Amino acid sequence: MASSGFETRLQQAWLSRGPPAVALLPLSLIFGALTAVRRWLYRRGFLQAQRIDVPVLVVGNLVAGGAGKTPTVLAVVALLRREGWHPGVVSRGHGRDSDSVLQVEQDTAASTAGDEPLLLRLRSGVPVVVGRDRVAAARALRHGHPETDVVVCDDGLQHLRLARDAQVLVFDERGAGNGWLLPAGPLREALPAQVPARTAVLYNATGPSTPLPGHLARRSLAGAVALADWWQGGQATPQTLESLRGRPLLAAAGIARPQRFFAMLREAGLEIVEHPLPDHHEFAQLEWPAGTTDVVITEKDAVKLPPGTALGTTRVWVATLDWRLPSACEDALLRLIPTPPASRKEP
Repeated sequence: MASSGFETRLQQAWLSRGPPAVALLPLSLIFGALTAVRRWLYRRGFLQAQRIDVPVLVVGNLVAGGAGKTPTVLAVVALLRREGWHPGVVSRGHGRDSDSVLQVEQDTAASTAGDEPLLLRLRSGVPVVVGRDRVAAARALRHGHPETDVVVCDDGLQHLRLARDAQVLVFDERGAGNGWLLPAGPLREALPAQVPARTAVLYNATGPSTPLPGHLARRSLAGAVALADWWQGGQATPQTLESLRGRPLLAAAGIARPQRFFAMLREAGLEIVEHPLPDHHEFAQLEWPAGTTDVVITEKDAVKLPPGTALGTTRVWVATLDWRLPSACEDALLRLIPTPPASRKEP
C-alpha cells in the first residue's frame, strides 16, 4: 500500500511544475540529454534499427504510467484479424523473473510472462512472445509462428532498435502532464510539435489532452464475470455487473491508474470500498481482510489469481473493459501498414 501511495503522489506531482517537480528538474535535463544523444546515434546510423520481414506496428505511451496501452493493443489485434491479417504480439513483460525471450502460453505464470503479456495472450488468442530484446522476440515470434504476417509491439515506442512501419501514441486525460521529462515530469520523450510520420494518436479521455490531433477511444465496462468462469473463457455480462449493485464490495486494482477503474465501477451503480495496489502487484497473498464477501478486480489482476488460488469464502468478480477504436482511427491505422495481408495479395 505504501508503494501505491507513493505512485499516486508522484503522478500528482507530474501534473504541475511545483516544488517536487522542480527539485527533480536537473535529473530530467540529464535524462533528456541522454535520450537525445541516443536518438541522434540512430538518425546518423551509428546505431542501426533492425528490420524484420513483416510489418511492425508499435503501440506505446509518451508518458509513464498506464494510459490505456494494453486495451489498445487488444483492439488493434482484433482489427487486424478482422481485416485478414495474422498478427502476433511482442512485449517487454514488466515484472518478469527473467529478461530472456519466451513464448507465452495460456498456462504460463504471470511472474514468468509478465501480467500484461499474459492478459494479451489470454484475451487476444494470438501468439505472444516476451523479451527485453524486442528484435529477438519478434524474430522468435516469426520462427515459432511463420503464419504471422504483422507484429504488434506492445510498449515499444522508445525501443528504437526494432524498426517500425507504423505507431500508435496513446494518451489519457493527463496529456503530457507538466511537459517535463522523467523524473520531474511524466514524459519518456519530448512531446512532438506535430504528429510524427506514420503515426496515429489515440486519446483515452473525453477529449484531446494534447495539441496533437487524434481520435477518441470509446471505453466503458463490458460487465463482470466470476473469476473461475473468467479463467474458463466465460464472457463478462452487464447482467452480472448489475447483480453486484447493493452489495458491500471491495474493489482492488493493481494498475497504474486505479482511480479510473474505481470511477467506472461507481458509474455502473456499484457501492465500493477502494483498495488501490501498486502497479503490477504480485498478489503473493490475498489483499483483502478475511471474511470479505465480494471483491471486484481488473483483468490485469485476475491473471495473478489462477485456478487453484485459495480464496476462502470470498467471491471474486472480474470487471472487463469494452474498448473500441473509432472507425476513423481504424481506417487511419490500416492505411499506415505498408502491405496488405497475405490473404489479400494477388496470386
